[in-house]
Amino acid sequence: MSGRRILTGLGEDGKSAILIDEPLAHSAGGAAMVWAAPALPIDNALPADAPFPVFSFDQMHAGGASFMVMEYPAEMGEFWHATDTVECLAMLSGEIVFMTESGEVTLRAGDMLVDRGIVHCWRNDSGAPARAAIVMMPAHPVGKGRTV
Repeated sequence: MSGRRILTGLGEDGKSAILIDEPLAHSAGGAAMVWAAPALPIDNALPADAPFPVFSFDQMHAGGASFMVMEYPAEMGEFWHATDTVECLAMLSGEIVFMTESGEVTLRAGDMLVDRGIVHCWRNDSGAPARAAIVMMPAHPVGKGRTV
């Protein structure tokens, strides 16, 4: 997955500036964490890159917000789970099947999804990778709560 992460903030002179402009760092699972904040509301006075965790399910439930890009490989199998989060997803390329306990929908480039902590699963039947941008925020549990 190619791309850059660019973060803004105040420079040493107190003026608005580009503080970070670098290639995305990738995890083995296809996630590229762009940025994360340890708590809400976000303190914009913190350094632009503090902290910058590698994606993990524990990080999703730490109480802050995060922004990541996820690549779903071709022919990716199912992994059912629930998280105590709200995930706002924007499909950037390809297509992926989003499944719930009572139905499914195919998401394609340009589609938007808000997942509100339900039991769900992703599947890629397309034969080609798919990519989505995701913002995750903590939420109160729904149903039986998180499984990961």
